[in-house]
Amino acid sequence: MSPLLLTYKEKIKRLSTRIVEAQRPIRILDSVKLPPHVTSELRKSNFKDLPKLLPEHYEKHNPIGFDLDAKEADLKEIIAEIERDLGKDDSVGRLLVGMAEQYLTVIDLLRARGRKEFWEFSRRLYGSPRDHIYNDTNTISDLGRMMYGILTNITAFDLPEPPKEDLAAENVVDELNRRFQVYFPDGSVSAKLSDGIIADAAAGGDTVKIRSDSMFSTRDIDILEVHEGWVHVGTTQNGNQQHIAKWLSKGPPRCASTQEGLAVIMEIFSFRSYPKRAKKINDRIIAIEKAEEGANILELIEYFRTEGYSEEDCLQSAKRICRGGTLEGGAPFTKDISYCKGFIENYNFMRSAIRAGKPKLLPFLFVGKVHVDDVPLLYQKYEEGIVDPPKYLPPLFRDLSGLSVWMSFSNFLNVVNLKQVQEHYDRLFNSHL
Repeated sequence: MSPLLLTYKEKIKRLSTRIVEAQRPIRILDSVKLPPHVTSELRKSNFKDLPKLLPEHYEKHNPIGFDLDAKEADLKEIIAEIERDLGKDDSVGRLLVGMAEQYLTVIDLLRARGRKEFWEFSRRLYGSPRDHIYNDTNTISDLGRMMYGILTNITAFDLPEPPKEDLAAENVVDELNRRFQVYFPDGSVSAKLSDGIIADAAAGGDTVKIRSDSMFSTRDIDILEVHEGWVHVGTTQNGNQQHIAKWLSKGPPRCASTQEGLAVIMEIFSFRSYPKRAKKINDRIIAIEKAEEGANILELIEYFRTEGYSEEDCLQSAKRICRGGTLEGGAPFTKDISYCKGFIENYNFMRSAIRAGKPKLLPFLFVGKVHVDDVPLLYQKYEEGIVDPPKYLPPLFRDLSGLSVWMSFSNFLNVVNLKQVQEHYDRLFNSHL
């Protein structure tokens, strides 16, 4: 059918479906995995020698699986179609063009695997610790350093012993499935065992995969429920059920900070997070900054050692930062700043929405794979019948009463002189403790 005969909604559905189909073969995390010889050579040298890593190692062990040039041409054609069919000034059209342009940068990122320029494309997609938070003078790196000092002190306190990791993966799957039946009552989501993942758990479109040889604690189950289930799988399910806004089923890299930040917020709001976990997330910001400044994988491993992590955790965290780029330093994969960056972005959005008298916007953080800055537009399109409301929502986003009060007080706390408050209590602490 000629585009001239299509309604506005039909055009949006067709064009967003085109983007979803175009991005389907792109698997960023699979494509940037470090080749297996890196781990074996590091261990063989007792973490003293730097393994050799060249672009051809990525090409051999992690083949892209599609023609990059053809995909680039396809995405450029889609951009031209969007601008032709919707016009350059259409708000949804600009959002879709932005998505397609992000995937073009992903193509550049994949071409740069194993090279120094990999970092530049990673920074464009995910950001850098050096980035400022909105127009503020503070950077993500500043957040990392401040949180480092606070979390280091907290972990030194006599906190309760963490629950033992004595639950087998099979037990975790059973318990998660029991909980998912409550949150996803139509049975659309399940947990299952997997032998093919590196992390302890990974979210797919309708499943949460649990590594079969891992051991877990009861607290881990609580976190997996909200982080992987409520947020990652839940937003995918909400996006998949869109009847027009098909683009919400898939998130380009710009959505990573909103998604991961939302997952962290849900851990905190449900009181399931804990200092050691928060510190692990925060320490990766510091390590990424070190890598940007030239720290190699051996130096990153040593940094994590000084923070008290196990040898396996040191290795895995350093590999996360070096994947896709080089081992010599200067070209990190910066995605892991998304957790803390996204927490700040989402929290500030929530506070601003409540202060502006627009709590109705908050559930739309879960409407699909979104970037927080797109939420006002998505709500507008919901009112126009283009975006469907989210089906699956955490309890505190279904009833916004408590969250509204929380954010109302948070707005005032933001103007309190924390330095003076801290000085007051420091005097009391020093007098009596």
